[in-house]
Amino acid sequence: MRLAMLSIRDRLDRVGVLLSGLCAVHCLASLMLVAGLGLGGGWLLAPAIHRIGLALAIAVGAMTLVVGAIRHRDPVPLHAGAVGLALMTLALFVGHGAEEAILTIAGVSVLAYAHLRNIRAGSC
Repeated sequence: MRLAMLSIRDRLDRVGVLLSGLCAVHCLASLMLVAGLGLGGGWLLAPAIHRIGLALAIAVGAMTLVVGAIRHRDPVPLHAGAVGLALMTLALFVGHGAEEAILTIAGVSVLAYAHLRNIRAGSC
């Protein structure tokens, strides 16, 4: 049972890293398509996409980073994850554009770091 829980947490950390990467790609692609070609602004920059992404990040982060911090007694992934989620949340409150992309990409980068550190702590 314990091994199964570790495996699930490890997979969720990996999903967190994947979601962070997809979010960063989405931000960059959206900016390039909208600014360069004027395409897809209504769909790519829809606030619902950002809210759903943040909800997924919070759910995955809560399940993995909190459990990891308790299990490994390493608070750094939890603290880094909280900073990443805060930056992502702040991005919801600025207008669409460069500021939002910078905050979001910074947030998902810090959050991905937290998940990677959590994965490393779990493999020790």
